[in-house]
Amino acid sequence: MKYRFRDAAGDADADVDATWWRVARALAAPERDPELWAGRFHDALQGFKFLPAGRVIAGAGTGRTVTLFNCFVMGSIPDDMSGIFENLREAALTMQQGGGIGHDFSTLRPQGAPVMGVGADASGPLSFMDVWDAMCRTIMSAGSRRGAMMATLRCDHPDIEAFVDAKRDPKRLRMFNVSVLVTDAFMKAVKEDGDWDLVFGGKVFRTVKARALWERIMRATYEVAEPGVIFIDRVNRRNNLHYCESIQATNPCGEQPLPPYGACLLGSINLGALVKEPFTPRARLDLEALERLVPLAVRMLDNVIDVSRFPLPQQEREAKAKRRIGLGVTGLADALIFCGVRYGSPEAVKLTREWLGAVQRFSYLASADIAAEKGSFPLYDRARYLAGETISSLPDDVRSAIGRYGIRNSLLNSIAPTGTISLLADNVSSGIEPVFAFSFVRHVLQPDGSKREEAVEDHAMRVWRALKGNEPPPSDVFVDAQTLSPADHLAMQAAAQDYVDSSISKTINLPRDISFEAFKGVYEEAYATGCKGCTTYRPNDVTGAVLEVKPAEPKSVSLVPAAREAGVVYIAQPLDRPEDLPGRTYKIKWPGSDHAIYITINDVMQDGRRRPFEIFINSKNMEHYAWTVALTRMISAVFRRGGDVSFVVEELKAVFDPRGGQWMEGRYVPSLLAAIGGVIERHLVEIGFLAPADQPRITDAVEQRLRLAAGAREPGEGGAPAAALGQCPNCGAAALTHQEGCDVCLNCGYSRCG
Repeated sequence: MKYRFRDAAGDADADVDATWWRVARALAAPERDPELWAGRFHDALQGFKFLPAGRVIAGAGTGRTVTLFNCFVMGSIPDDMSGIFENLREAALTMQQGGGIGHDFSTLRPQGAPVMGVGADASGPLSFMDVWDAMCRTIMSAGSRRGAMMATLRCDHPDIEAFVDAKRDPKRLRMFNVSVLVTDAFMKAVKEDGDWDLVFGGKVFRTVKARALWERIMRATYEVAEPGVIFIDRVNRRNNLHYCESIQATNPCGEQPLPPYGACLLGSINLGALVKEPFTPRARLDLEALERLVPLAVRMLDNVIDVSRFPLPQQEREAKAKRRIGLGVTGLADALIFCGVRYGSPEAVKLTREWLGAVQRFSYLASADIAAEKGSFPLYDRARYLAGETISSLPDDVRSAIGRYGIRNSLLNSIAPTGTISLLADNVSSGIEPVFAFSFVRHVLQPDGSKREEAVEDHAMRVWRALKGNEPPPSDVFVDAQTLSPADHLAMQAAAQDYVDSSISKTINLPRDISFEAFKGVYEEAYATGCKGCTTYRPNDVTGAVLEVKPAEPKSVSLVPAAREAGVVYIAQPLDRPEDLPGRTYKIKWPGSDHAIYITINDVMQDGRRRPFEIFINSKNMEHYAWTVALTRMISAVFRRGGDVSFVVEELKAVFDPRGGQWMEGRYVPSLLAAIGGVIERHLVEIGFLAPADQPRITDAVEQRLRLAAGAREPGEGGAPAAALGQCPNCGAAALTHQEGCDVCLNCGYSRCG
């Protein structure tokens, strides 16, 4: 559906092989002998050995006005209204042609900073990110593919705290991935618990504690999976083009740190397709086949630069001046499984370094060969290029070849997420990720915006069954992302980073119950082990998922505890809502309010018994609207999680209104929230979820003192209370009276005289 070309007349690629010929011929066009090279390129594509990125497969040879580059980093945003909206226009044009975009918003002045000449204050970078977000929702990029964007902000920008917390709102910036640009100086300040200046335009706006800011970044990532972290000084220091560009942003998935108008061109060697004799003691990666394949892949990607359209002329100039490509791998986890090696083990780290070291070596040698034939990239400076940190670490023969012939492509290696192209290749494991699960459900985006569920199985498992039948696979080798430790993930990412001159798109999957301190340790270890960035995913209530593991045999779970002494059953995920639910509606009239409040509580049935599922609070009094909506959502979320929810009653009944409570049905109720808590309590008793003895309540002694403080008279009895009730500064109860020259709390005993 994504990659099969179908023209206006309805004619389409007959099969996958026809697609490969279409792509091969398009990418061979710049060669002196196109037919010869088309055949060689076709051989590389056959059997899914080399997988160009999705934009190349979908667009090459179609004649469509689309770019063959996956993503771009857009130009630096000027700090003025005209420049901002010119950049928005460029982003829209780029996205319209199928390119994802990355933006650094650090160039925009912080919220509240003065805007000279108009007598106004700046709205800050986040307000303009909202504009970009709306644009992206409006423009569907080419094909059945939602727009993708990355937003970065420096760790010393005055609005960094708001940026860090922005995606806690489940409706905000949904079209963006967001990452903090973390500097070496900041990490040093975190370690030393030093002060950290938030600066814009040379002016210090505020000073915070570096460790507190780091904790805030980590806490947001722990709870809502964003922001990611990019170690930006390391990115620039290790950049082959350190002498002619500065990087402040990446493509949406982070594997390509790019300068303004930089273009992201990707392709992946399928390591799983190169393993010989899988599941035998002789299983190994065919390094001779790899040596033949990599130069073809480099040449194909280099030719993409010449045959592709570009949304903007600035992007074309940038791409052709530096001829940056991103050749990576996919199927690493499946290749390890074929070789009987557990992902994350020392042997897996050793093989990863060996295999990716070979890919790096073969790609640089291939690019030097092409340079001898076609010339180096225009901005190549031999002395300064060879002095780069990454180039200095290459083997001597590779450096010698570059020194002799030059280099065609300034940067060559990148590890992309490869989600859909790996699915096309019989669902081989993605990039350098572990197998997500050996069978799972994929939620596939349709052209009309809906999603379809597709059950898929991992390639290695399919090969195992083809070779071994019903023989159980070895559990110590067939490991997936659900069972690996953070250390396993980090070991593999750090091993790969040594052989990748750009960066890596890698998500470290973490269990929901990982402690916050252990979670922080993942990022700190990523920095310590030389990674250029870190992204994690911990299951949370805000972030959705494209992939979902479904149990083969759902287990019946009793939702209602038979008795509180018998223990509590907790549910890991919120319950799905049935179409019909039993429930009751209660009416309360709060004195002083013109309109009644109606509280509806619906229950879920399980094994013939009821437990609370959701609550709705409604009133014509608009004064209560905002907080009743918030209360409705929060309490319903608690109910749907299961377990002992009686604490909701206890918390609500403990709320005291500083303006004083009211008498209702013969009892003093300290606040409207406490009244709502009383209704929930009543309902839980009526449906049998709570026994009457379990009801949380104010003690009889306190109630008696409150009655006395209110004059021992209820409304209708006549007379006035002896003293007005105030709020106690110690316990917060509306039970503070003035007696014999002293303030005395009838709830907690606090007193203050004078």
